[in-house]
Amino acid sequence: MKNYSLRYGFTACLLALLCVFCENAHAEQISGPVQAPSTSSKDPAIPAAQLLQPAELMQILRSAGGEKPLILQVGSHVLYAEAHIPGSEYIGAGGQDSGIQALRERAKALERSRFLVIYCGCCPWNKCPNIRPAYRQLTSLGFVHVKVLYFASNLGADWVAKGYPVAKGR
Repeated sequence: MKNYSLRYGFTACLLALLCVFCENAHAEQISGPVQAPSTSSKDPAIPAAQLLQPAELMQILRSAGGEKPLILQVGSHVLYAEAHIPGSEYIGAGGQDSGIQALRERAKALERSRFLVIYCGCCPWNKCPNIRPAYRQLTSLGFVHVKVLYFASNLGADWVAKGYPVAKGR
């Protein structure tokens, strides 16, 4: 139990450091203040209907029927290696040209109606430099069933700490 606590404590610290790095390195990419989604305040870049709560994704993944999404992580590789949603694919940081290019390459062979879920989880929603550019790229390519996994704080707090499954490596 002690190793488990230390491991996830380290993950939380790593996530906090990545958040600070993301905020400083990509502040110019954030287009004005963005509020967390609610009935009165919606993200101008991502419609509220496209947001997916972690519990909703778990319900989709656990259901026996229905289409399972292709889950793409559009954040830091360091974060992905430390902890990611099982079955998700690492694409690259959506806030960087190389990440957007990798996303375009991955999307080439996919049907535009394919159910996609993208997530980052590096830092609080309103500071994430990766999720909005990745969402804009996919919708500009004609994808019509894109959901964005909403992490109010980060992957550690909103996924790992809630006991949802985690994979490591790559």
